[in-house]
Amino acid sequence: MADVGIRELLEAGVHFGHQTRRWNPKMRRFIHGEATGIYLIDLLKTQSLLRDAREFASALSHRGGTVLFVGTKKQARDAVKDVAENAGMPYVNHRWLGGLLTNYQTMSARIKRLHDLERYESEGQLELLPTRERLAAQADLAKLRANLGGVKNMQRVPDAMFVVDLKVEVTAVREAQRLRIPIIGLVDTNCDPDGIDFVVPGNDDAIRSCALITQAIGDVVGEGRRLFREEEERARREAEEQARLEAQEKARREAEEEAARQEAAREEERARERELVSAKGGGDRQAAEAQVAEAVQGGGRPHPDPKVTPQANEPEAKRTRKSGDEGPPAPKAAPVAEAEEKAPDAASTVETPVTDVTDPAAAPAEENAAPPTPEPTEETKS
Repeated sequence: MADVGIRELLEAGVHFGHQTRRWNPKMRRFIHGEATGIYLIDLLKTQSLLRDAREFASALSHRGGTVLFVGTKKQARDAVKDVAENAGMPYVNHRWLGGLLTNYQTMSARIKRLHDLERYESEGQLELLPTRERLAAQADLAKLRANLGGVKNMQRVPDAMFVVDLKVEVTAVREAQRLRIPIIGLVDTNCDPDGIDFVVPGNDDAIRSCALITQAIGDVVGEGRRLFREEEERARREAEEQARLEAQEKARREAEEEAARQEAAREEERARERELVSAKGGGDRQAAEAQVAEAVQGGGRPHPDPKVTPQANEPEAKRTRKSGDEGPPAPKAAPVAEAEEKAPDAASTVETPVTDVTDPAAAPAEENAAPPTPEPTEETKS
């Protein structure tokens, strides 16, 4: 932050005060002398006080504060507008509306009306209104732009105020003093410096003088605002990066916890299977089930024993059906010897005749056996 030199102040005519008969005794400490009936301001004090005001404005804007520039007189109107717009700060360079600070809620409604009219104008809705309503809306828009155009983006009461000519902006100064808002003022020899936090003694009637002091304050305010925006953007990026890293770390922890839970579930399942196998008994069975489980996990199926033919693993009935379609085998005939052994004698045959054959296998043997010898009668004996 480069200081404003004495030569620059002299060239701008900051040292010229008002006539000696139009002075305020409270400005005595800032007066160097007089010449041709005009008081001369001490520029050394002006330079020192201007440095203090710039440091305050720079620190305030660096913290994100807002400085309201006020200068409604013709000599300062253009300079105030240009400097404030370059610094991105609100300004008032036409008429100060009473209550702009102390009744900001009502002024916010008027500012909202200004935004609405500007939107209607940009969208072309004003042209659709009847002639009388359109003219009234356009007149209202022009008036609001003149009085509130510089503060339409001000979201709250400013943190400080820079004023050119305290006598002209007496209403603005009183409102700021009531709200305890710090004031930086360009004070001439005919003004009262009481109540001004940062007094900058100087000529407030010359265009070059007003432009130099306003530019000196505006430069540091704009620089502080730029640094604040950069730090804010940097903090936002760091917060986003921190949030991204935290999200990644959280996702990693959740994945690890999920993997641990799955592993614990699998271990529990294996332990349950081992307990079940051990409860049923059989080490061979346990080994076989372990082999089957490994094959299932590997995506395959257990293979049969290579030493045993595939037909050996099939049921006997299935093999019989494959061997031929002869149907079930016929019962074998019993041997003759067995039939003779099983044949009953004649006495037993007469006494207990056989009425039913219960054994189907023995039935064919009895048919093949010799018929029993009949018992001799009286006729045969004779």
